[in-house]
Amino acid sequence: MRTVKNPQMSFGQVDIADIQINLKSRDDIPQLLLGLQHIYTTPELRERVFALLEQVIPTRSGAGLNEAERNQPADPNRGRPGMEQWKILVLGVLRLGLNTDYDRIHELANQHKTLRQMLGHSDWFDETEYSLQTLKDNLQLFTPELFDQINQEVVRAGHTLVKKKPSAGPAVGSDSLAAATVVGADKLRGRCDSFVVETDVHFPTDINLLYDAIRKAIEESHTLAETYGLPDWRQYRHNIRRLKQQYRKAQQIKRSTRRDEAKQVVREQAIQQAHQHYLNLATEYLGKSERTLQQALAHGALAYETESLQSYQAYARLLLNQIDRRVIQGETIPHAEKIFSIFEPHTEWISKGKAGVPVELGLKVCVMEDQHRFILHHHVMEKQTDDKVAVTLVTETRRRFPELTVTSFDKGFHSAANQEALKNHLEQVILPKKGRLSEADKAREGSETFKQLRHQHAAVESAINALEHNGLDICPDHGIDGFKRYVALAVVSRNIKRLGAILRQQALEKEKRKRGPYQKAA
Repeated sequence: MRTVKNPQMSFGQVDIADIQINLKSRDDIPQLLLGLQHIYTTPELRERVFALLEQVIPTRSGAGLNEAERNQPADPNRGRPGMEQWKILVLGVLRLGLNTDYDRIHELANQHKTLRQMLGHSDWFDETEYSLQTLKDNLQLFTPELFDQINQEVVRAGHTLVKKKPSAGPAVGSDSLAAATVVGADKLRGRCDSFVVETDVHFPTDINLLYDAIRKAIEESHTLAETYGLPDWRQYRHNIRRLKQQYRKAQQIKRSTRRDEAKQVVREQAIQQAHQHYLNLATEYLGKSERTLQQALAHGALAYETESLQSYQAYARLLLNQIDRRVIQGETIPHAEKIFSIFEPHTEWISKGKAGVPVELGLKVCVMEDQHRFILHHHVMEKQTDDKVAVTLVTETRRRFPELTVTSFDKGFHSAANQEALKNHLEQVILPKKGRLSEADKAREGSETFKQLRHQHAAVESAINALEHNGLDICPDHGIDGFKRYVALAVVSRNIKRLGAILRQQALEKEKRKRGPYQKAA
């Protein structure tokens, strides 16, 4: 039976509470391991986190199972024990905390001494090794909702560490802010902002997206033809090469910059001709692919075998239509009709006006950070702007942390409706108004409390930078579900790393107090 963490220790195994972690190291790994060690060695926290980890149920695996069968939940009371959920959490946190790939995690899991102790292996007796595919399969078992619940427990544990009496001065790791006296020492002050997490896609044009769609349709059609003994795809590699040649001709032909209108007309005709040849060849291959699909269905092909082919064919039809409208008919394609990746269809074209970054391809993520530098909550923004998520994010954060009484925003979150709605959820709303200010707005934004809290808002950029260094610069996982899972794990990893940093700082200060003041030799 799969367990969260096997309580029975083996010969030579070191208890997680007794693992010695180098406090003087400034590398990321010791901080992450300190945070994980605190979760494991705090009984009440461990019970709550382990109760959440028990929800992770492995999928069926093994030889002889098709894809549909492998996606069915396995019975945890039968079969091989599988990978313990604690190990999955540890390795997942390290993957995002180090902003690395599965290959490095694979190497660390098999060779890093302290990490193997955290995973529950002995120094010399245990020769257990992890395979790369095992790590990939197991680290994708978590859900964003489960990570959100784990994150709440981690943040509360962090608040317990930094909480001090008001007379004791600023809490460890919190902002040295005069506004602490404004809202109370036991209250949370939030800072909200959004940033773009890029998806792992190439720069999109309609002709290169059509090439991707037809290429994948040809490959999928060949696979079906091999499976069911169908004709037409013996030379599928040659077909892809022909398609790429026509794509390159359409891609490389340039519009004329000469002032002579006659020469410009000739060049436009050449452009249309190159694109028309490309469209004709793509249409020919799409027709062959559609015939292969019908033949495979007639031979009893299953839905999971044809799902991806049907998806690529739909993208190809869409792109053929758009290229014809844009190049041949001279239309302007509305932005709402455009797609930016056939592999990551959730990708959006985002222009935030940053210097040197005209456009980013991905999704915006809105985060809420508190004064102790923990990420309280986050929200993946699908086709949403900042002003549309302000109230939702505050409401969801207060449902998790009712102590949140103050939140600061930048002007991008402003709207008259938000100003009024947020007053019903917060004691203080630090939301600068766009445009010209009325006398009432000047008085509100000119108050000492507003100015103090607004000055602190810029610190959220540090949290965003830290998240980008914890994997949220670009998301390598596939699909919108993989994107949301990846972002949620990055938030958990960042908070565990922050928890470890606080523990490290407190341990070093305690050690310094034990040594006492430095005495000069006589």
